[in-house]
Amino acid sequence: MQADDRRRVLEEKARASRLGAIEALHGAGGGHFGGVLSEIDILTVLYNGILTVDPRTPHGPNRDFFILSKGHGAVGLAAVLAEAGFIGKETLKTYKQLGSTLGWHTTKKMPGVEHPTGSLGHGLSVAVGIALARRVDGKAPRVFVLLGDGECDEGAVWEAAMSAAKYRLDNLTAIVDRNRHNLDAPTEVEMPLEPFAEKWRAFGWAPRYVDGHDVIALWSSLVDVPFESGRPSVLIANTTKGKGVPFMEDVSEWHSSATTPEQFELALRGLREARQGGR
Repeated sequence: MQADDRRRVLEEKARASRLGAIEALHGAGGGHFGGVLSEIDILTVLYNGILTVDPRTPHGPNRDFFILSKGHGAVGLAAVLAEAGFIGKETLKTYKQLGSTLGWHTTKKMPGVEHPTGSLGHGLSVAVGIALARRVDGKAPRVFVLLGDGECDEGAVWEAAMSAAKYRLDNLTAIVDRNRHNLDAPTEVEMPLEPFAEKWRAFGWAPRYVDGHDVIALWSSLVDVPFESGRPSVLIANTTKGKGVPFMEDVSEWHSSATTPEQFELALRGLREARQGGR
C-alpha cells in the first residue's frame, strides 16, 4: 500500500474510532475523554498492520501481545478493536453497563485484551514478564505496551524498565502517550518528566520521539523496532489531550468528565466536518 493510501485508510479508521469512543462515553454519562482521544491514532496504527494478531483467534499462540497499561483508556481500545473486527460495534453502547464486556478499565472479558489494567504503573511489569517468557520459550512474538506519561510518575514503571534492560528484551516496545497532562494539571507542573528520552536511555532503553497523531510517522517508527539490538525500545509519542475535539484539547479537566448534550453534538459535528474537509 502506498503511503498516501495508507494515511487515508488509517486516518479514517482513527476518526471512526474517535466517534465511537465519544458516543460511548457520552452514553455512559462521562469518562476519560482526554486520554482516550490522545491514544486513538497510536492504537489504530498498532491494530492495522503492526501487530501480528488475528481478530478471529485473538489469543492464538503466535500472536504479538499488546498491553494497555493506561487502563482508563479502555473505551478507546474498544473502539479501535471494533473497527478492526475483534468485537461488534454495538458493544460500545454497553460501556460501563452491568454485565458488559466493556468496563471503566480493561478486562479480559473483551476479545483481544491480554491483561486487566487500571491500577497505573503495572502494565510495563506485565509486558516485561511476557517478553521474557517468550524468549525463554524460544518464541518470536513481540510485546507492545502503551503507557500514559503521567503514569510514568510511578516507581514501578522504572523498576520494570531496569529489568527489561537487564535482560536485553529487544522484543519489547513501550509507547508513551505523551499528552503532557495529568488528572489535575500539566505533567511538568505536577511532576516534571523532562528530560524524558534521556531518562529512558539512562535506564538502558533505545528511545525515539514521534508525532503521535501522524499515522505514517507512527507506522514508520513501529515497523522499525527494535531500534537497537539488545535494547528494549521506547517510542515517546507527542500527543494532544482531547485530540480531535477543540474544546477538549490540552485541557486537564477533560481527563475525566461528562459532556452536556450541546457539547456532545459539538464534538460529533467537529469530527464529521473534519472528514468532509479531508483533514
